[in-house]
Amino acid sequence: MELELRGITKRFPGVVANDDVNLTIRSGEVLALVGENGAGKSTLMNILYGLYHADEGQIYVDGEPVTFESPGDAIAAGIGMVHQHFMLVPVFTVAENVVLGVEPTGPLGRLDRAKAHDQVEEISAQYGLHLDPEALIEQLPVGIQQRVEILKVLFRDAKIVVFDEPTAVLTPQEIEEFFKIVESLKASGRGIVFITHKLTEALRIADRISVLRRGQTVGEADPAEIDEVALAEMMVGRPVQLVVDKEPAQPRDATLQVRDLHVVDPTGRTLVDHVDFTVHAGEIVGVAGVQGNGQTELVEALTGLREILGGSVQVDGVDLTDSSPREVHQAAVAHIPEDRQRSGLVGAFTVAENMVLTRYHDDQFSDGIRMDWDTARSTATTLVEQYDVRTPSIATPAGTLSGGNQQKVIVARELSRDLRLVIASQPTRGVDVGSIEYIHAQVVLARDAGAAVLVVSTELDEVMALADRVLVMYRGRIVADLARDETTHNEVGLYMAGAKQQEPA
Repeated sequence: MELELRGITKRFPGVVANDDVNLTIRSGEVLALVGENGAGKSTLMNILYGLYHADEGQIYVDGEPVTFESPGDAIAAGIGMVHQHFMLVPVFTVAENVVLGVEPTGPLGRLDRAKAHDQVEEISAQYGLHLDPEALIEQLPVGIQQRVEILKVLFRDAKIVVFDEPTAVLTPQEIEEFFKIVESLKASGRGIVFITHKLTEALRIADRISVLRRGQTVGEADPAEIDEVALAEMMVGRPVQLVVDKEPAQPRDATLQVRDLHVVDPTGRTLVDHVDFTVHAGEIVGVAGVQGNGQTELVEALTGLREILGGSVQVDGVDLTDSSPREVHQAAVAHIPEDRQRSGLVGAFTVAENMVLTRYHDDQFSDGIRMDWDTARSTATTLVEQYDVRTPSIATPAGTLSGGNQQKVIVARELSRDLRLVIASQPTRGVDVGSIEYIHAQVVLARDAGAAVLVVSTELDEVMALADRVLVMYRGRIVADLARDETTHNEVGLYMAGAKQQEPA
């Protein structure tokens, strides 16, 4: 099967998301699609999958023009997509999720569960996915849930499979298993589109790499003839520093002290299980772990966003255990939240308003009754320049910026003051290599200025690049406390998967 996109153009108000894009995908090969945030990758794939309609251009399947009015049309044409955020029903079994919408039926149109079980078991064995048809989704680890998504696509006989950031939440061991699955799909004659911001993975798995920049195809690359540095420059349009440049840490006094911290959900289920750790001034402590092992709740507890059932949190000896988010902020603590759109910004507010969102009540911007908007706008203008925020103006709604620039707004707001502690959760999630370079540099500068830094990330490469010391969370507990220069990606991955635990000191 050959799938071709010719001259695809898609416009939104004020933005050309795709500009005369050409792309060819063939059976039996892996095409990596890379590009900055806002380069047009997702828009292009949404057109391919029938979620958007192109303003100009045409899709061809085996040389014949086709029109996809909906994802159902794309699926019928042999195109499947595995989304970054899985589309599974947690309380359903593997088999129920796989056959959902195309269920085998028996008398009176009732679901034939035995047939569904057998079909799923057969196709699972055929592709080496090793899935139990009767397992509940909510009880499966992330890597196995991804296999269920792949099985859904294969069950519908997809000839072209699109993976959107497929390794974002996988451990190193799960990534290796995923690559084996991709090779198996390729060997069976499937065509694979691999959307990723991890250039090392694109170079490793792809037969061809197509690069988008500002909505246009700027070139194709042969993985055998290009390296990561050159590929990053092609993506961004300038040289990019891919390695975090930092001197060895010079830890000083303890700044953040967490003791016996216990957090539960409304049903009483433990989310953070009696956690103890310390972060010193002048060091970066990275928290590694697969998403859903208590990292989100830990950060929320530290920043006043979630009630603490037991234990204590101190910053420079001051007890902040039951403090509000504003009180935590006023204790010289910066918080870069994991979800920038839900917790970091008000999308309808301007860039200037978002730049002072956590400080509008300070003496610098307010007399207690009225805002000093001249000072706020002047501060925002300075921060936009200092932190390289790409925006038409400070009056632009923050929600219209690309993901990387939204993140820069938050980083600028949070790091542009005297700080004792920085808590950065998923600081570069969904951010391109150019913005990652910049954000990492700002985090290191905060450390070198004397702040204690806690970085929480599901990107193991990010933790290993930034951290001076690595903590690993598994099922709500800290299961390892490791010196960065004395551990490896593989060892940390084993702790993340629960296959290894440190002995108590």
